[in-house]
Amino acid sequence: MLCRSILLCFVSSVLATAQTSSPSAIATGVSLPSTSKSSIRFEDASDRAGINFTHSFGSAKLGSLLEGTGAGCVWFDFNNDGLLDLYVANGRPLDDATHPFPLKEKPVPPPHNHLYRNDGNGRFTDVTDKAGLNPDMYSIAVTAADYDNDGFVDLLVTAYGRTILYHNDGNGHFTDVTEKANIKVEGWAISSTWLDYDRDGCLDLFVGRYVKFDPKYRAYYAADNYPGPLDYEGETNKLFHNDCNGTFAEVSEKSGIGNYIGRTMGVTAADFDNDGWDDIYVANDRTENFLFHNKHDGTFEEIGNDSGTAYGQNGESTSSMGPVFADLEGRGMLDLFVSDGHYNRMLRNTGKLTFEDIGAGNGVSQANAQYVSWGTSVYDFDNDGLLDVLIFHGGLIHLIPQEHTLFQGLGNGKFADVSENAGAVINDRTVARGACFGDYDNDGKIDAFLVNLGAKAKLVHNVSSGTGHWLAIKLVGTRSNRDGIGAKVEVFAGAKHELQERVAESGYLSQNDPRLHFGIGSAAVVDRILVKWPSGREQTLENQPADRVLTIEEPK
Repeated sequence: MLCRSILLCFVSSVLATAQTSSPSAIATGVSLPSTSKSSIRFEDASDRAGINFTHSFGSAKLGSLLEGTGAGCVWFDFNNDGLLDLYVANGRPLDDATHPFPLKEKPVPPPHNHLYRNDGNGRFTDVTDKAGLNPDMYSIAVTAADYDNDGFVDLLVTAYGRTILYHNDGNGHFTDVTEKANIKVEGWAISSTWLDYDRDGCLDLFVGRYVKFDPKYRAYYAADNYPGPLDYEGETNKLFHNDCNGTFAEVSEKSGIGNYIGRTMGVTAADFDNDGWDDIYVANDRTENFLFHNKHDGTFEEIGNDSGTAYGQNGESTSSMGPVFADLEGRGMLDLFVSDGHYNRMLRNTGKLTFEDIGAGNGVSQANAQYVSWGTSVYDFDNDGLLDVLIFHGGLIHLIPQEHTLFQGLGNGKFADVSENAGAVINDRTVARGACFGDYDNDGKIDAFLVNLGAKAKLVHNVSSGTGHWLAIKLVGTRSNRDGIGAKVEVFAGAKHELQERVAESGYLSQNDPRLHFGIGSAAVVDRILVKWPSGREQTLENQPADRVLTIEEPK
């Protein structure tokens, strides 16, 4: 393929240049096994599954920052039947003044968000209207959590000019409770996430905002296609404290979150320093990234610059997209992967409130230099006990399709680019944006749903052969929040040791399978599982059979 051929030339030139600078780092990146050794394969199962979703940016031609942002999705079990359902955000035509290239004939009905119910036979049914989840707004992202601990997962949908909190009524229908819950978000809300930052058993809400978008502003260089993020003022983000009675109180200023102006794209929250309190990472567009460190008293300290997570490899403010926390080396410590418009960043947690970028040393950054990276996640796609990385790409300001990248984990933070043999759905070029990951058919292999900008989405089905054993863990909190968000789970199976944290939003505009997925290779039994709940309680399970979904309830 042309792009990948160009890449080989690029890496060769980098290798030659690096002979006098850092040969050991570059050699690590190119000393990879043959791609034929990979067994990871994906296929497009959209038509077979009955999912016919086409994203709309609302106009005849891409012509604004709003239209180029795209949309995301979430896997969640809204009816508690043990099957992952899918909700996808969508844009739609707004008034003609918003679009420099308005549609001559606006479609009836207009494009809208979709809820697809998993029927359990590899197929899905569109139940959007019945569920009441078709808001009249330009939707961007979605995050899911049981914010009132009633046993049914709720939804927060962010959009340009509006944010809606939907309460799951438990009967297949959702009710807009935004005003009742006291959720007030002005401007352009984008990626958001749930976390229990004060550990009171009720999930709080972080809402990211992008820029102060002016649809009538048209000053830009022709080659840029439309004004970029730096042409608009940045925005502050919002933090809402859950009062445990169905309502929230805004604490943006009190917490220190509201003191920082950025251009939020992706958001995720996890306890990166193992102190028992969740922190928040914000990936900003063309602005330094934020790492809000939880101070245990309801406030946060921004330590992005000091921790090495604020800037790119050359000290630049990158177009950061989707952040993912993962234990990349099996050290019982959460590292950080961030997709962006340049090299992507693979940040190794030093355990001392700092990170070091290892992406250049293991070849991951070089392989993605030619692409713009959006939706991404870190999973063990072949269940061999080593984490892999799947990244979806697409043009930044033009509708330029790009193929996608799959890195197979080799252990010790090393990866091999095995994209070419990963299936046509990976090598087919699209203009990717948000992507959510999950095992929708409960076969123990992680799949994905990819939202493509202004085009048909793809259900990316994992059909890998010869895969290893696995274990998926569903957490049910009692004293902690019911979803178990913020709980840490360590799995020990033979030589396998991996830490995962149950998080809400992860990657770009999207949220993954709520169950924690562990690939454990040849081990048919998990020796030990250690769960550390947000309440502070610890729980140990031993000798657990593999190849199943295991529900773990917090001791009452």
